[in-house]
Amino acid sequence: MNLLNTKEYKIYSSFLNTLAKDLNKFYYSKLNKAFKVSNKLKSKGYDPVTTSDIAFEKFIRLKIKKKFPNHQVIGEEFGYKKSTSDYTWIIDPIDGTRSFVIGNPTWSNLISLNFKGNPVVGLANFPILNKYYLNFNSKSSFVFENSKKRKISVSKNISFNQIKVSGAFHGAISLKQQMKIPKVLKLMQFPTADALSYSHLCEGKIDVVFQATNKIWDIHPLIPIIRAAGGVVTTWENKDAVNAGSILVSANQSLHNKMLKLLKPISK
Repeated sequence: MNLLNTKEYKIYSSFLNTLAKDLNKFYYSKLNKAFKVSNKLKSKGYDPVTTSDIAFEKFIRLKIKKKFPNHQVIGEEFGYKKSTSDYTWIIDPIDGTRSFVIGNPTWSNLISLNFKGNPVVGLANFPILNKYYLNFNSKSSFVFENSKKRKISVSKNISFNQIKVSGAFHGAISLKQQMKIPKVLKLMQFPTADALSYSHLCEGKIDVVFQATNKIWDIHPLIPIIRAAGGVVTTWENKDAVNAGSILVSANQSLHNKMLKLLKPISK
C-alpha cells in the first residue's frame, strides 16, 4: 500500500484539522437555518439531498482548490474533477442526510485524501456533536471534543462473547435473506448511527459495525481513521474496502474472521 511520508502526513492532517473548525464555523454562521430537500431518485426511491449538502461541498472544494489546486476531487454532489495528480480528495458533504433532514445530530462531513487510490488521511466531523475524528499518520487516530484532543484505539482484546455489534442493511437485504443469518441478527443489539458508529468503534465503544451499500465517499474517509486506531475493515466478502459496497469493521482480526463467516450466507 502506498503511504505518505512524515512531512506529507503533517501537511494533510493539519489541513483537515483546520478544515474541521472552518466547517463548524461555516455551518453555524450560514447553514444552521431552514433548508430545502429534494429527492435525487424521484419516483424510483428516496435519496435526499439538501441545499446544505450542496453548500458544504462547494465550501470544501473551494478550500481544497485554494490549498491544493492540482489535486483531483470526487464529491457526492458535484462528481469528479480529474487531473494527473496522484492525490485525490473524496468528499461526502453530509453523511447521513436523512438524519440531517429530521434533526438527528449524527450526521457528519466526511473527507479523505487518497494517494494513488488508497485512503491515507481521513476526517469525520460532527458539527452538532462538537467533535471530529482525524488520523495524523497510519498508526495514530484522535478524537477532538470540546477543544480537547484524545488518542483513540479499538477494543483490541475483546472476546467474541462480549462484543457490541451495530449493523444496518439499508433495505439491501430482504427479510428472506436475513433469515439465513440468525446469529448475526441476534448480535445486532446496538443502534447504527451513520458514520458515528464507525467512529465509536475507533474509540472502543462498539466492537463490530457492518453496513450495506456504502459508497466510496461513505467509507474512504473512515478507512484511515479505523486502521490507525487498530481496527480491521473490509467488505463482507473480505475484499479491500476501497471498493466500497457492504462494509464490515471489527476491533481485531479474530472477531473479523468470525463475522465474515457469519455474514457469508448473504455475501455477494
